Amino acid sequence: MEYLDFEQPIQEIQKQYINCLIIEKKSGIDMKNVCDQLKNKMEKIIKKIHTNLTPWQRVQLSRHPNRPYTLDYVQYLTKKSFIELHGDRNFSDDKAIIGGFGKIDEITFMIIGTQKGRNIKDRQYRRFGMPNPEGYRKALRLMKLSEKFRKPIITFIDTPGAFPGMDAEKRGQGEAIGKNIYEMMCLKVPIIVLIIGEGASGGALGIGIGDKVSMMENSWFSIISPESCSTILWGNWNKKEESSSGLKLTADKMYKYNLIDDIIKEPLGGAHFFPEKAFKIVKKKIMKYYKELSKIDIESIVRYRKNKYLSMGVFDE
Repeated sequence: MEYLDFEQPIQEIQKQYINCLIIEKKSGIDMKNVCDQLKNKMEKIIKKIHTNLTPWQRVQLSRHPNRPYTLDYVQYLTKKSFIELHGDRNFSDDKAIIGGFGKIDEITFMIIGTQKGRNIKDRQYRRFGMPNPEGYRKALRLMKLSEKFRKPIITFIDTPGAFPGMDAEKRGQGEAIGKNIYEMMCLKVPIIVLIIGEGASGGALGIGIGDKVSMMENSWFSIISPESCSTILWGNWNKKEESSSGLKLTADKMYKYNLIDDIIKEPLGGAHFFPEKAFKIVKKKIMKYYKELSKIDIESIVRYRKNKYLSMGVFDE
């Protein structure tokens, strides 16, 4: 387990707790009371730290190297029933976006999401979860396929943004994202969107239009990253913490301004501390949303989806 700077107090007490368990096992001496005291102390420290997180600290947690990624959720939810589909049928197969059919509790879903990598080689292969235009076109192809077979869609978002390369722009990055947003507004199947980590810019919006849009407690959703915002306004990254607060990018702010429908609580310490618990919480939410949406006729779902997004924001004339 890797620890962020503000998690260091947790690391120290966790080491003591683990050592206590090891000593008890090796020596045969009853140290249950000592271990329980250390465990309680560790839980109190975790609770204290994680109930007073700043927006920048939540951004850091969203990028935690041990945090579950899209394929981790998919593997747990579908129990090996996931069949990945490839290619946009036009240019290539973008590895930064994965998609395919999978069953959750015997219900078939089209599951699409951005995927980062666990190591350097895999991150390069996945382009750090930053899709090219063909990634968004693949996603749209799969969504249209899902609509054809009347299967609900789940999208997982965890991206620092669409890939900013020159070739991506030449192949129509903006057009691909814009078309996805337009088409997702009209898809005649229920769409559940889950922001599980980073939700940056059009890179997130390209698969982020849905009937139920939820954010994990330690995720963020914004048109720009704190570092990029700081660079534009102040010429460097030094004001990234200030930018994080100003952008109102955390789940509680997104919910307050009616930009998302729900916040998914994470296990104490975050999804990276207890991935299995996070998987179970997310599965429960998905099935809850699906049951709610399955009771509504599809024409009403599409009409509500359009009205929801049209009503966002304020303006003066």
